[in-house]
Amino acid sequence: MHDKTAGKAGEIAADVAIIGAGPAGLTAGYLLTKQGKSVVIIEKDPTYVGGISRTVEHEGYRFDIGGHRFFSKSQQVVDLWNEILPDDFIQRPRMSRIYYEGKFYSYPLRAFEALGNLGLWRSTMCMASYLKAKAFPAKNIRSFEDWTSNQFGRKLYSIFFKTYTEKVWGMPCDEMSADWAAQRIKGLSLWGAVVDGLKRSLGLNKLNDGSGTQAKTLLETFRYPRLGPGMMWEAARDKIVATGKGQVLMGHALKQLAADGEGGWRMTAHAEDGSELVIFAKDTISSAPMRQLAARMHPLPETTLEASNLKYRDFLTVALMIRSEDLFPDNWIYIHDSKVKVGRVQNFRSWSPEMVPDKDVACVGLEYFCFEGDGLWSMDDGDLVELAKREMDILGLVSPDKVIGGAVVRQEKAYPVYDEDYAANVAAMRTELEERHPTLHLVGRNGMHRYNNQDHAMMTAMLTVENILAGKRVYDTWCVNEDAEYHEAGDEGAEKALPETRKPVSPDQAAALDSVRDVPQRVGGEQKAA
Repeated sequence: MHDKTAGKAGEIAADVAIIGAGPAGLTAGYLLTKQGKSVVIIEKDPTYVGGISRTVEHEGYRFDIGGHRFFSKSQQVVDLWNEILPDDFIQRPRMSRIYYEGKFYSYPLRAFEALGNLGLWRSTMCMASYLKAKAFPAKNIRSFEDWTSNQFGRKLYSIFFKTYTEKVWGMPCDEMSADWAAQRIKGLSLWGAVVDGLKRSLGLNKLNDGSGTQAKTLLETFRYPRLGPGMMWEAARDKIVATGKGQVLMGHALKQLAADGEGGWRMTAHAEDGSELVIFAKDTISSAPMRQLAARMHPLPETTLEASNLKYRDFLTVALMIRSEDLFPDNWIYIHDSKVKVGRVQNFRSWSPEMVPDKDVACVGLEYFCFEGDGLWSMDDGDLVELAKREMDILGLVSPDKVIGGAVVRQEKAYPVYDEDYAANVAAMRTELEERHPTLHLVGRNGMHRYNNQDHAMMTAMLTVENILAGKRVYDTWCVNEDAEYHEAGDEGAEKALPETRKPVSPDQAAALDSVRDVPQRVGGEQKAA
């Protein structure tokens, strides 16, 4: 227990305070309480834990917010999933396709199918464009458009990347950092996709690559909790509380985080009823968005200006209940069509049959990417359901008269935006906080402003727990997902060990820091955070 003890009503003392009950926050809380540490977790949502990995329920129907395949190369993550939820995983087939100009393309691409759908002339143009990019690659790679055109050719970029990516991010591809492409689709080459498609067509899921090892293939099945990903995080919450060492306070948002003068922290949280709670802790773990954390710290960090410039993309799902057999077998379909606003359509029964209670009803989720407060985000729920019905009709997927119900789920700050300035802004705040506040730990997707998958968010928490138990920063949480290959290739649990050592800020980050050090600093604390 932290030496600072609570002495008044509305005060709590713990070893570790945790902001956010998503995968990172709950992983940290679970592992710390197993080691006998006391933790208090605050979560602003009054009902659901799991963050973007929660499962929302509406009249017996369950909705996965974004789709979460439980696959990880880390054996530690796989073992932790099995430990928290030992008896409720099911094995599900993996299937995703791209919808483009009224036709479906397997994703990843299958060579003969793509050639047939595109036609001889367009296929020839795509291959010519690809060969040109390989023969004369661009040297100055700055944007997503540059990186993807270099990797796949200009023609394939325009067909399979541009429209969908601009829907997701709400910005032109030539304004997006190349970092996002390098992180999310690194290692997925056109030739690799063609070879993998040929293997699948011939039933050869793994072939020797000539080096004596098995060539990596994309996963064809994945594990999934039978009642959705929220089932995992509800179980983690319950196990934390059951130890008697942990509290998970729902409906409590961060108001202020300040040093307590004794090397620890004084955190103030406010509840929906207007009451406030003060938590004293030696260490604080934050999975809150970096921009929000900077604005709540006292005094404001010198890098509040940089943090305030970090941007986020928000997200909403319109779930439709349809009197019909399942419309398609896919887990989800990517919509590469500019005639509609929807970016992706999920089929919840393909994730788990138990997500849909009526066998005569199909339940799909149309995913719209937006900014909090814009037209889509602010639209009335009923109007959003009508929009979804119209767009399903435009796509030829279902007639509106078959829809018997609908629901809307909004998720703010679903995706940290990788614009041209994000790396410098993140590096500046990371460096200041790590140098000045060794007992403040940033974890998770928004906590580190990094487009991490669920298992990556968990790993940042696992390494943070090791650092807290050691009393120093032994492991580098920022190396997680830094050198990732394509996230759905390889063998589950292939990585057996944790990273060994802590790494300093990378050369690229150092260069970014040099650029932001020339920015005028706040004067008199007047710089306001967004």
